[in-house]
Amino acid sequence: MTWHPSSWRDKPILQVPEYPDAAQVSAVEAQLGAKPPLVFAGEVQNLRSQLGKVAAGEAFLLQGGDCAESFAEFSADMIRDSFRVFLKMAVVLTFGASLPVVKIGRVAGQFAKPRSSPVEMVDGQELPSYRGDMVNGIDFTETERVPDPERLLRVYEQSSSTLNLLRAFAQGGMADLHAVNSWRSDFIQDREQADRFTELSERINECLDFMAACGVTPQSTRRLSETDFFTSHEALLLNYEEALTRKDTITDEKGWYTTSAHMVWIGDRTRQLDGAHIEYMRGISNPIGLKCGPSLDTDDLLRLIDRLNPENIPGRLTLIARMGAEDVRQKLKPLLKAVKGHGSEVVWCCDPMHGNTVKASTGYKTRRVDDIFAEVKGFFDAHDEVGTYPGGVHFEMTGKDVTECVGGLVEVTEQDLADRYHTHCDPRLNAGQSLELAFLIADLLKNRRDQQNGLRKAG
Repeated sequence: MTWHPSSWRDKPILQVPEYPDAAQVSAVEAQLGAKPPLVFAGEVQNLRSQLGKVAAGEAFLLQGGDCAESFAEFSADMIRDSFRVFLKMAVVLTFGASLPVVKIGRVAGQFAKPRSSPVEMVDGQELPSYRGDMVNGIDFTETERVPDPERLLRVYEQSSSTLNLLRAFAQGGMADLHAVNSWRSDFIQDREQADRFTELSERINECLDFMAACGVTPQSTRRLSETDFFTSHEALLLNYEEALTRKDTITDEKGWYTTSAHMVWIGDRTRQLDGAHIEYMRGISNPIGLKCGPSLDTDDLLRLIDRLNPENIPGRLTLIARMGAEDVRQKLKPLLKAVKGHGSEVVWCCDPMHGNTVKASTGYKTRRVDDIFAEVKGFFDAHDEVGTYPGGVHFEMTGKDVTECVGGLVEVTEQDLADRYHTHCDPRLNAGQSLELAFLIADLLKNRRDQQNGLRKAG
């Protein structure tokens, strides 16, 4: 089956905007095609190698970030705050579970969202749905809701700026483990949680002091002061991805890569086997994700795996389960068994957000922290029953002190939602709720490891 970066255009496609001016779209695509890549093949290959270790059960994937980035909420402080929360979550997982953590942000490209309806109705007026700042504006006016291809160029520029800052944070000293105590967030107000992280940081400092006495310092070992941080987004607008697709001319692989992000994924609404999104994704060499919702049956999943990863390369394909707290055990186990029997080398990742969206009594779209945690626990339980590895979590969060998800140790009530409900699309965990999630996963991984060690000793 011949593939080229534009072969998706011959396939049926869903969830794309209808631009009023085709000539303008072509002109924007040409401008994007002349711009430098945002990421590079060597970085992408490094991520695939690290995800291969996750597939083998030797690491854990932490993938999270904004539901949908926006042009309005863009600042160095916002990026810094989210990055710090990510670092805190990663250190909790690494130290608590004794596993390397692969860190991937939903950032520097997550500007478009699929929608359940192409139109919205407000006070009797019907307009096209808001599809993210990559497509149209959030204000409910006829002018703002017209899809505008010039927004693709603005997405590229903002993504480039975000990536530059993230690289500086990851490689410029902010990730230094000696500075773990400075990764605090003013928004983490729960005393028990703050004390738990302080205790953890003190234990880390003791280990670092011992290592320094042995001659292992940030000057001799760069991994103590730097970290790898990768970017990802849903590859929804394929004309944007095609324009940034490049042939690798530097490494030995010589494959095609989307240079818009290190990893891209296919949403639950665009995973049709004969569709454009599968066609595009099968030909690029990036690690790719596939959202797996409750409507996905085992036969379709195995066909998708064979289409997207025919060579069964570890780290190439991440399956992101999003079942909902009530259905995760029942719906996930048949998929786990089928993929295990198929011999597929995949990463299994839990998205506990998208299957747990509800409408609060106050009218706000929200998610209950208890439901999110219940789906994570159910995800681990299902893997334990089947004998497979729960390799990661995929969640929506922000470093801001938002009130969008109900619950948590510092409880957000339905009446609190109006206080700081800032999301442009779906509700996100705030900093405190995100750290709670990290401690939960660390405990689940530690308990799993202890049980396996006990079984080995008994055997």
